[in-house]
Amino acid sequence: MKHPLAERYEGAGAVLAELDARAADTRDHLAETRGTIDAYHPKRLRLIVAEVIDETATTKTFRMESLDREELPPFLAGQYVNAFVDGTSRPYAISSSPTRLGHYDLTVRRVPGGRISNLLLDTVEAGQIVTTTGPIGTFHHNPLFHGDDLVFLAGGSGVVPAMSMIREVIELGLDRRFQLIYGSRNASDIIFRAELDALAAAHPGISVDHVIAEPDADWNGATGFLSSDVIAALAGDLNRRMVYVCGPQALYPYALEQLTALGHARKRIRFEANGAPAAPAAQPHWPADAEPGEEVTVTVGGASFRTPRDRPLLDALEDRGIRPEAACRSGECSLCRVRVVKGQVHTAAEAKLRLSDEQFGYTHSCVAYPISDVELEV
Repeated sequence: MKHPLAERYEGAGAVLAELDARAADTRDHLAETRGTIDAYHPKRLRLIVAEVIDETATTKTFRMESLDREELPPFLAGQYVNAFVDGTSRPYAISSSPTRLGHYDLTVRRVPGGRISNLLLDTVEAGQIVTTTGPIGTFHHNPLFHGDDLVFLAGGSGVVPAMSMIREVIELGLDRRFQLIYGSRNASDIIFRAELDALAAAHPGISVDHVIAEPDADWNGATGFLSSDVIAALAGDLNRRMVYVCGPQALYPYALEQLTALGHARKRIRFEANGAPAAPAAQPHWPADAEPGEEVTVTVGGASFRTPRDRPLLDALEDRGIRPEAACRSGECSLCRVRVVKGQVHTAAEAKLRLSDEQFGYTHSCVAYPISDVELEV
Protein backbone atom coordinates (compact mmCIF):
# COMPACT_ATOMS: atom_id res chain seq x y z
CA MET A 1 0.00 0.00 0.00
CA LYS A 2 1.36 3.42 -0.99
CA HIS A 3 2.14 5.66 1.96
CA PRO A 4 0.07 8.89 1.90
CA LEU A 5 3.23 11.02 2.26
CA ALA A 6 5.23 9.23 -0.46
CA GLU A 7 4.42 11.70 -3.22
CA ARG A 8 5.71 14.63 -1.15
CA TYR A 9 9.29 13.44 -1.71
CA GLU A 10 11.28 14.21 -4.86
CA GLY A 11 11.74 11.16 -7.02
CA ALA A 12 9.00 9.25 -5.22
CA GLY A 13 7.29 8.34 -8.48
CA ALA A 14 10.34 6.56 -9.88
CA VAL A 15 10.85 4.70 -6.64
CA LEU A 16 7.21 3.61 -6.48
CA ALA A 17 7.33 2.51 -10.13
CA GLU A 18 10.45 0.45 -9.47
CA LEU A 19 8.76 -1.19 -6.49
CA ASP A 20 5.67 -1.98 -8.53
CA ALA A 21 7.82 -3.61 -11.21
CA ARG A 22 9.46 -6.00 -8.79
CA ALA A 23 8.36 -9.63 -8.73
CA ALA A 24 6.19 -10.48 -5.75
CA ASP A 25 8.09 -11.85 -2.76
CA THR A 26 6.59 -15.27 -2.24
CA ARG A 27 9.29 -16.65 0.07
CA ASP A 28 8.18 -18.14 3.36
CA HIS A 29 10.28 -15.93 5.61
CA LEU A 30 8.87 -17.49 8.77
CA ALA A 31 9.88 -21.00 7.65
CA GLU A 32 13.32 -19.78 6.60
CA THR A 33 13.86 -18.15 9.99
CA ARG A 34 12.65 -21.28 11.75
CA GLY A 35 15.07 -23.37 9.69
CA THR A 36 18.01 -21.16 10.63
CA ILE A 37 17.10 -21.29 14.32
CA ASP A 38 16.74 -25.08 14.23
CA ALA A 39 20.11 -25.44 12.48
CA TYR A 40 22.02 -23.37 15.02
CA HIS A 41 19.92 -23.93 18.14
CA PRO A 42 18.17 -27.29 17.76
CA LYS A 43 15.91 -28.47 20.54
CA ARG A 44 17.05 -32.08 20.00
CA LEU A 45 19.90 -33.86 18.22
CA ARG A 46 20.10 -37.56 17.42
CA LEU A 47 23.78 -38.48 17.52
CA ILE A 48 25.55 -41.73 16.77
CA VAL A 49 28.46 -42.89 18.92
CA ALA A 50 31.31 -43.11 16.41
CA GLU A 51 34.01 -44.08 18.90
CA VAL A 52 34.49 -44.79 22.60
CA ILE A 53 37.87 -43.69 23.96
CA ASP A 54 39.17 -44.94 27.31
CA GLU A 55 40.73 -41.98 29.15
CA THR A 56 41.30 -43.42 32.65
CA ALA A 57 39.96 -46.39 34.60
CA THR A 58 36.91 -44.29 35.50
CA THR A 59 36.52 -42.05 32.46
CA LYS A 60 35.60 -42.44 28.80
CA THR A 61 35.12 -40.06 25.91
CA PHE A 62 32.16 -40.71 23.63
CA ARG A 63 32.73 -39.25 20.16
CA MET A 64 29.33 -38.29 18.77
CA GLU A 65 28.52 -37.58 15.14
CA SER A 66 25.32 -36.62 13.34
CA LEU A 67 23.45 -39.46 11.70
CA ASP A 68 23.96 -37.91 8.26
CA ARG A 69 27.64 -37.13 9.03
CA GLU A 70 26.97 -33.42 8.42
CA GLU A 71 28.49 -30.71 10.60
CA LEU A 72 26.94 -30.29 14.02
CA PRO A 73 25.65 -26.95 15.35
CA PRO A 74 28.40 -24.57 16.47
CA PHE A 75 29.21 -24.13 20.15
CA LEU A 76 31.46 -22.10 22.42
CA ALA A 77 34.31 -23.82 24.21
CA GLY A 78 33.02 -24.64 27.69
CA GLN A 79 29.40 -25.32 26.70
CA TYR A 80 27.56 -28.63 27.17
CA VAL A 81 24.76 -30.73 25.75
CA ASN A 82 22.09 -32.46 27.80
CA ALA A 83 21.93 -36.21 27.10
CA PHE A 84 18.61 -38.03 27.52
CA VAL A 85 19.01 -41.53 28.94
CA ASP A 86 16.79 -43.94 30.88
CA GLY A 87 13.86 -41.57 31.36
CA THR A 88 15.98 -38.69 32.63
CA SER A 89 18.86 -36.52 31.43
CA ARG A 90 22.27 -35.23 32.45
CA PRO A 91 24.40 -32.37 31.08
CA TYR A 92 27.88 -33.21 29.82
CA ALA A 93 30.47 -30.65 28.75
CA ILE A 94 31.97 -30.95 25.28
CA SER A 95 35.70 -31.65 25.44
CA SER A 96 36.43 -31.32 21.72
CA SER A 97 37.34 -28.05 20.03
CA PRO A 98 34.58 -25.86 18.57
CA THR A 99 36.72 -25.64 15.44
CA ARG A 100 35.87 -29.28 14.66
CA LEU A 101 32.15 -29.59 14.13
CA GLY A 102 32.24 -33.05 12.58
CA HIS A 103 31.78 -34.42 16.09
CA TYR A 104 31.20 -33.61 19.74
CA ASP A 105 33.37 -35.37 22.31
CA LEU A 106 31.52 -35.98 25.58
CA THR A 107 33.92 -37.02 28.34
CA VAL A 108 32.14 -38.81 31.19
CA ARG A 109 33.61 -39.82 34.52
CA ARG A 110 32.04 -42.48 36.74
CA VAL A 111 30.18 -41.08 39.73
CA PRO A 112 29.83 -43.57 42.60
CA GLY A 113 26.13 -44.43 42.64
CA GLY A 114 25.54 -42.19 39.64
CA ARG A 115 22.58 -43.45 37.66
CA ILE A 116 23.50 -42.03 34.25
CA SER A 117 27.31 -41.92 34.31
CA ASN A 118 27.47 -45.60 35.24
CA LEU A 119 24.88 -46.51 32.61
CA LEU A 120 26.80 -44.67 29.88
CA LEU A 121 30.17 -46.09 30.86
CA ASP A 122 28.92 -49.65 31.27
CA THR A 123 26.55 -50.00 28.32
CA VAL A 124 27.12 -47.47 25.54
CA GLU A 125 29.13 -48.74 22.57
CA ALA A 126 30.00 -47.47 19.11
CA GLY A 127 26.98 -47.47 16.81
CA GLN A 128 24.40 -46.58 19.46
CA ILE A 129 22.15 -43.54 19.11
CA VAL A 130 21.98 -40.90 21.85
CA THR A 131 19.52 -38.01 21.94
CA THR A 132 20.80 -34.67 23.23
CA THR A 133 19.90 -31.02 23.24
CA GLY A 134 21.86 -28.58 21.16
CA PRO A 135 24.83 -26.88 22.83
CA ILE A 136 23.92 -24.65 25.77
CA GLY A 137 25.53 -22.92 28.73
CA THR A 138 27.11 -19.64 29.84
CA PHE A 139 30.46 -21.03 31.07
CA HIS A 140 32.67 -19.90 28.21
CA HIS A 141 35.28 -17.29 27.44
CA ASN A 142 34.10 -13.80 26.57
CA PRO A 143 37.13 -11.90 25.21
CA LEU A 144 35.54 -8.50 25.83
CA PHE A 145 35.01 -9.04 29.56
CA HIS A 146 37.39 -11.88 30.46
CA GLY A 147 40.57 -10.63 28.84
CA ASP A 148 43.37 -12.79 27.45
CA ASP A 149 45.12 -13.92 30.66
CA LEU A 150 43.15 -16.75 32.23
CA VAL A 151 43.42 -19.21 35.11
CA PHE A 152 41.29 -22.36 35.25
CA LEU A 153 40.91 -24.29 38.52
CA ALA A 154 39.65 -27.79 37.70
CA GLY A 155 38.85 -30.75 39.89
CA GLY A 156 38.31 -34.24 38.47
CA SER A 157 36.05 -34.15 35.41
CA GLY A 158 35.95 -30.36 35.72
CA VAL A 159 38.89 -30.42 33.32
CA VAL A 160 36.54 -31.24 30.42
CA PRO A 161 35.51 -27.65 29.49
CA ALA A 162 39.11 -26.54 30.04
CA MET A 163 40.23 -29.12 27.48
CA SER A 164 37.86 -27.64 24.90
CA MET A 165 39.12 -24.12 25.65
CA ILE A 166 42.78 -25.17 25.37
CA ARG A 167 42.20 -27.00 22.09
CA GLU A 168 40.47 -23.94 20.66
CA VAL A 169 43.29 -21.59 21.71
CA ILE A 170 45.88 -23.82 20.03
CA GLU A 171 43.96 -24.66 16.87
CA LEU A 172 43.04 -21.02 16.18
CA GLY A 173 46.44 -19.69 17.28
CA LEU A 174 44.76 -17.26 19.69
CA ASP A 175 46.91 -14.70 21.49
CA ARG A 176 45.79 -15.89 24.89
CA ARG A 177 47.55 -17.02 28.07
CA PHE A 178 45.79 -19.99 29.66
CA GLN A 179 46.93 -21.60 32.91
CA LEU A 180 45.24 -24.80 34.04
CA ILE A 181 45.65 -25.81 37.70
CA TYR A 182 44.15 -29.28 37.82
CA GLY A 183 43.46 -31.17 41.04
CA SER A 184 43.07 -34.97 41.04
CA ARG A 185 42.88 -37.58 43.76
CA ASN A 186 45.88 -39.51 42.43
CA ALA A 187 48.05 -39.56 39.33
CA SER A 188 46.06 -42.34 37.65
CA ASP A 189 42.92 -40.18 37.91
CA ILE A 190 44.28 -37.38 35.71
CA ILE A 191 42.08 -37.10 32.62
CA PHE A 192 43.86 -36.11 29.37
CA ARG A 193 47.20 -36.16 31.21
CA ALA A 194 49.46 -37.06 28.28
CA GLU A 195 47.75 -34.64 25.87
CA LEU A 196 47.68 -31.77 28.38
CA ASP A 197 51.36 -32.15 29.19
CA ALA A 198 52.30 -32.36 25.50
CA LEU A 199 50.26 -29.28 24.61
CA ALA A 200 51.76 -27.28 27.45
CA ALA A 201 55.28 -28.29 26.41
CA ALA A 202 54.67 -27.30 22.79
CA HIS A 203 52.81 -24.00 23.33
CA PRO A 204 54.30 -21.27 25.54
CA GLY A 205 50.91 -19.63 26.18
CA ILE A 206 49.51 -22.81 27.73
CA SER A 207 50.62 -24.00 31.16
CA VAL A 208 49.34 -27.03 33.05
CA ASP A 209 49.97 -27.71 36.74
CA HIS A 210 48.78 -30.94 38.33
CA VAL A 211 47.93 -31.06 42.04
CA ILE A 212 47.53 -34.52 43.61
CA ALA A 213 45.58 -35.00 46.85
CA GLU A 214 46.84 -38.52 47.57
CA PRO A 215 50.30 -38.78 45.98
CA ASP A 216 52.32 -41.98 45.78
CA ALA A 217 56.07 -42.16 46.36
CA ASP A 218 56.81 -41.42 42.68
CA TRP A 219 54.92 -38.11 42.54
CA ASN A 220 57.16 -35.03 42.61
CA GLY A 221 54.66 -32.30 41.73
CA ALA A 222 52.29 -30.17 43.81
CA THR A 223 50.23 -31.97 46.44
CA GLY A 224 47.17 -31.33 48.59
CA PHE A 225 44.09 -29.36 47.58
CA LEU A 226 43.64 -26.21 45.49
CA SER A 227 44.33 -24.00 48.49
CA SER A 228 45.30 -20.35 48.46
CA ASP A 229 48.91 -21.33 49.09
CA VAL A 230 48.93 -23.77 46.17
CA ILE A 231 47.22 -21.28 43.83
CA ALA A 232 49.64 -18.50 44.80
CA ALA A 233 52.66 -20.78 44.37
CA LEU A 234 51.59 -21.93 40.91
CA ALA A 235 49.85 -18.86 39.47
CA GLY A 236 51.61 -16.06 41.30
CA ASP A 237 49.73 -12.79 41.72
CA LEU A 238 46.31 -13.26 40.21
CA ASN A 239 45.99 -9.51 39.75
CA ARG A 240 42.93 -9.01 37.51
CA ARG A 241 43.10 -12.38 35.72
CA MET A 242 39.78 -14.13 35.13
CA VAL A 243 39.56 -17.37 37.11
CA TYR A 244 37.29 -20.20 35.95
CA VAL A 245 36.29 -22.95 38.41
CA CYS A 246 34.80 -26.31 37.46
CA GLY A 247 34.66 -29.57 39.38
CA PRO A 248 32.71 -31.37 42.10
CA GLN A 249 30.28 -29.27 44.11
CA ALA A 250 32.52 -29.19 47.16
CA LEU A 251 35.15 -27.36 45.13
CA TYR A 252 33.03 -24.24 44.63
CA PRO A 253 32.67 -22.88 48.16
CA TYR A 254 36.22 -24.00 48.91
CA ALA A 255 37.67 -22.28 45.82
CA LEU A 256 35.72 -19.11 46.55
CA GLU A 257 37.09 -19.06 50.10
CA GLN A 258 40.67 -19.59 48.89
CA LEU A 259 40.46 -17.00 46.10
CA THR A 260 38.86 -14.48 48.46
CA ALA A 261 41.73 -15.04 50.89
CA LEU A 262 44.07 -14.06 48.05
CA GLY A 263 42.14 -10.81 47.63
CA HIS A 264 40.68 -11.81 44.26
CA ALA A 265 37.47 -9.99 43.34
CA ARG A 266 34.30 -12.10 43.08
CA LYS A 267 33.48 -10.53 39.70
CA ARG A 268 36.70 -12.06 38.35
CA ILE A 269 35.61 -15.62 39.25
CA ARG A 270 33.34 -17.76 37.07
CA PHE A 271 31.76 -20.98 38.31
CA GLU A 272 30.32 -23.69 36.08
CA ALA A 273 26.89 -24.90 37.17
CA ASN A 274 27.34 -28.53 38.17
CA GLY A 275 24.27 -30.24 39.56
CA ALA A 276 21.85 -29.85 42.42
CA PRO A 277 23.30 -29.32 45.92
CA ALA A 278 24.39 -32.53 47.62
CA ALA A 279 22.93 -31.41 50.97
CA PRO A 280 20.11 -28.89 50.43
CA ALA A 281 19.10 -29.08 54.09
CA ALA A 282 22.52 -27.68 55.05
CA GLN A 283 21.73 -24.38 53.35
CA PRO A 284 20.95 -21.56 55.81
CA HIS A 285 17.43 -20.92 54.55
CA TRP A 286 16.25 -24.54 54.84
CA PRO A 287 13.49 -24.51 57.52
CA ALA A 288 14.85 -25.78 60.82
CA ASP A 289 11.74 -27.89 61.56
CA ALA A 290 11.67 -29.67 58.16
CA GLU A 291 13.17 -33.17 58.45
CA PRO A 292 14.95 -33.72 55.09
CA GLY A 293 14.08 -37.39 54.60
CA GLU A 294 10.43 -37.06 55.59
CA GLU A 295 7.94 -37.58 52.76
CA VAL A 296 5.39 -35.04 51.57
CA THR A 297 2.71 -35.12 48.85
CA VAL A 298 3.22 -33.56 45.42
CA THR A 299 0.16 -32.98 43.23
CA VAL A 300 0.36 -32.30 39.48
CA GLY A 301 -2.65 -32.18 37.20
CA GLY A 302 -4.88 -33.95 39.71
CA ALA A 303 -2.45 -36.84 40.30
CA SER A 304 -0.55 -37.09 43.59
CA PHE A 305 2.52 -38.97 44.82
CA ARG A 306 4.83 -39.02 47.82
CA THR A 307 8.48 -37.97 47.78
CA PRO A 308 11.16 -37.07 50.36
CA ARG A 309 11.72 -33.40 51.08
CA ASP A 310 15.39 -33.58 50.09
CA ARG A 311 14.76 -35.00 46.60
CA PRO A 312 14.72 -32.39 43.80
CA LEU A 313 11.26 -31.87 42.39
CA LEU A 314 12.52 -32.52 38.86
CA ASP A 315 13.83 -35.96 39.84
CA ALA A 316 10.59 -36.76 41.66
CA LEU A 317 8.50 -35.70 38.66
CA GLU A 318 10.59 -37.78 36.25
CA ASP A 319 10.18 -40.82 38.51
CA ARG A 320 6.44 -40.49 37.84
CA GLY A 321 6.84 -40.11 34.08
CA ILE A 322 6.33 -36.32 34.18
CA ARG A 323 9.23 -34.80 32.26
CA PRO A 324 9.51 -31.02 32.12
CA GLU A 325 12.03 -29.67 29.66
CA ALA A 326 15.44 -29.61 31.36
CA ALA A 327 19.10 -29.01 30.55
CA CYS A 328 21.56 -27.84 33.21
CA ARG A 329 19.91 -29.53 36.24
CA SER A 330 21.78 -26.95 38.30
CA GLY A 331 19.30 -24.08 38.63
CA GLU A 332 20.81 -21.97 35.88
CA CYS A 333 19.08 -22.45 32.52
CA SER A 334 15.46 -22.10 33.79
CA LEU A 335 14.03 -24.63 31.29
CA CYS A 336 12.52 -26.71 34.10
CA ARG A 337 10.54 -23.84 35.65
CA VAL A 338 7.33 -24.89 37.39
CA ARG A 339 4.73 -22.86 39.24
CA VAL A 340 3.97 -23.63 42.87
CA VAL A 341 0.20 -23.24 43.17
CA LYS A 342 -0.02 -24.34 46.81
CA GLY A 343 2.47 -25.22 49.51
CA GLN A 344 6.05 -24.35 50.34
CA VAL A 345 9.25 -25.29 48.53
CA HIS A 346 12.90 -24.70 49.34
CA THR A 347 14.61 -23.15 46.33
CA ALA A 348 18.34 -23.78 46.59
CA ALA A 349 20.83 -20.94 46.52
CA GLU A 350 22.07 -22.23 43.15
CA ALA A 351 18.85 -21.20 41.39
CA LYS A 352 19.18 -18.22 39.06
CA LEU A 353 15.58 -17.06 39.38
CA ARG A 354 14.04 -14.17 37.50
CA LEU A 355 13.01 -11.15 39.55
CA SER A 356 9.34 -11.93 38.88
CA ASP A 357 9.53 -15.64 39.78
CA GLU A 358 9.01 -15.22 43.51
CA GLN A 359 6.12 -12.83 42.95
CA PHE A 360 4.28 -15.29 40.70
CA GLY A 361 5.31 -18.52 42.43
CA TYR A 362 7.80 -19.98 39.94
CA THR A 363 10.86 -22.03 40.81
CA HIS A 364 13.43 -24.17 39.02
CA SER A 365 12.37 -27.72 39.73
CA CYS A 366 15.89 -29.16 39.42
CA VAL A 367 17.00 -27.32 42.59
CA ALA A 368 13.64 -27.01 44.37
CA TYR A 369 12.56 -29.22 47.27
CA PRO A 370 9.02 -29.67 48.64
CA ILE A 371 8.92 -28.59 52.29
CA SER A 372 5.17 -29.12 52.71
CA ASP A 373 2.53 -30.83 50.59
CA VAL A 374 2.58 -28.92 47.30
CA GLU A 375 0.51 -28.51 44.15
CA LEU A 376 2.44 -27.72 40.97
CA GLU A 377 1.61 -26.36 37.56
CA VAL A 378 4.02 -27.90 35.03
